[in-house]
Amino acid sequence: MKAGGDSRESVMRKEIRLSGFGGQGIILAGHIIGKAAAIYDGKNATLTQSYGPESRGGACSAQLIVSDGAISYPHLIKPEILVVMSQEAYHKYRWEIIPGVILLIDEDLVRPNGPLDGVQVFSIPATRLAEEELGRKMVANIVMLGFFAALTDIVSKDALREAVLSSVPKGTEELNLKAFERGYEIGQQRVISSKQQVASTWGHGPC
Repeated sequence: MKAGGDSRESVMRKEIRLSGFGGQGIILAGHIIGKAAAIYDGKNATLTQSYGPESRGGACSAQLIVSDGAISYPHLIKPEILVVMSQEAYHKYRWEIIPGVILLIDEDLVRPNGPLDGVQVFSIPATRLAEEELGRKMVANIVMLGFFAALTDIVSKDALREAVLSSVPKGTEELNLKAFERGYEIGQQRVISSKQQVASTWGHGPC
């Protein structure tokens, strides 16, 4: 402990919202993140979910809290990470996109609008990749999970990978693993690009 510091160790607590429309596997993706955190990474996690008026095609959302400590209140107060896979969901939760938030979007389905100052925005054509490269549009949510793993440090890649394999239907493990790894690969590329942009900004500042 540093002199004059707090003797209590800081507890990691992260709030995450995944949103899209029914049929995209948003709730399953939330379940996989929670399972990865609680079972494979040894953290605490809560998952709540909400649906629009129609379970398939209507807006839906999965809300997660992941923490090293006990979680006394299971609902989101100020989400730090927003994963958005439909324009309707973007508009519905636009008020949560504030400085400091990490925003992950499906770039073919979401067009951000409004001020994004102080927001880290990362995009991936998750649905297009799932349909054109992997041949199954339904694994777009798993592509997004790989992207999420690469761009955040809330849950480890290995934990998410194991949670994917233990959560998807039997016989689809290989397909889903390919989807996860493809999303992770693109996420890593985005991380490198982001770091290069920051380095370029610093390198070209005033003397």
